[in-house]
Amino acid sequence: MHLLDEFISTQTRHLNTAKLTSCLQAPFLRQVPYNLVSIKCTNLLLLQLDLDKTVKTPKRIQPLVEDGLVDEVLRPLMSGKEAIVYLVRCGDDIRCAKVYKDVAVRSFKKAAQYQEGRKVRNTRRQRAMEKGSRFGRDEQEKVWQTAEVDALYKLRYAGVRVPEAFGCFDGVLLMELITDADGEVAPRLNDILIPVDRAVEDHTTMMHYVLRMLCVGIVHGDLSEFNVLQAEDGPVIIDLPQAVNAAGNNNAPGMLARDVANITRYYAQYAPELAETRYAEELWALHDAGDLHPDIKLTGKFKRDESKTDVGSVLQLIEEAFNEEMARRERIRGGDDEETAPHGDY
Repeated sequence: MHLLDEFISTQTRHLNTAKLTSCLQAPFLRQVPYNLVSIKCTNLLLLQLDLDKTVKTPKRIQPLVEDGLVDEVLRPLMSGKEAIVYLVRCGDDIRCAKVYKDVAVRSFKKAAQYQEGRKVRNTRRQRAMEKGSRFGRDEQEKVWQTAEVDALYKLRYAGVRVPEAFGCFDGVLLMELITDADGEVAPRLNDILIPVDRAVEDHTTMMHYVLRMLCVGIVHGDLSEFNVLQAEDGPVIIDLPQAVNAAGNNNAPGMLARDVANITRYYAQYAPELAETRYAEELWALHDAGDLHPDIKLTGKFKRDESKTDVGSVLQLIEEAFNEEMARRERIRGGDDEETAPHGDY
């Protein structure tokens, strides 16, 4: 198989079925099983191709092919509750095309909680969205689809490691393909094991990313080990269409607590001491006080002043949400909870 990899990489620069078929006419390749061939592209991405079939271009991606934004659809990469992600070739680059599912078949729960606080500049559109008319629902769907690309642009500029976005075209988001140290598709945190020292380091990195997200007014809202990829340069946050407005959404504090709890519980598997940290409360206290800064040094420690806060305070609710989510995730991990863990899209 190594000989096959070497041969194909010298014969063709881009993964292309026609070129690959031509290469397979070489005499020594007649001994290689024809139905399924492993090939290694020049970017070291290992792909599996069934040579008896060609990948049919999805209907939603076809306009991008016609406009020259996409040259070739290589294969499906991942399917989730909101979208299907494909590997595509754009010139010399291999990228991802995220095709959002129609709202009628999308299984994302409690979408209204995430959409609270989202505004559009056009007052007619905003009123229609608030009334829930057919036009308003169509406009709401457009806002949902563009929310992710907007968040990616904003977060990348803020110094958060997210995939680079190349635009959203009629419900198809083109973005960077995240790879690991070997140049292959980067795995989700849920699919790998990491060393203890790396767990502590990456948890710190993730809390810093959550800080920077909050600095630009964004809470991920669905952050977990299923929505973080392990790239060569560390964790990469993905899957942001549900990202919420920290100042305009009443659910933001609880979502922040859940995000932090999910990530902390994952890394605490390797470094149990992380379970004692209280980043969610610390972050929201800084947010409430107007003291957030992208380079502030977080401690992970927080103690509420009982003399100044009542039982129903936001900070207490965050603490309770954090503890509840940590406990729930432990139940899921142990198989004692009927609810299943979420799965990311990309």
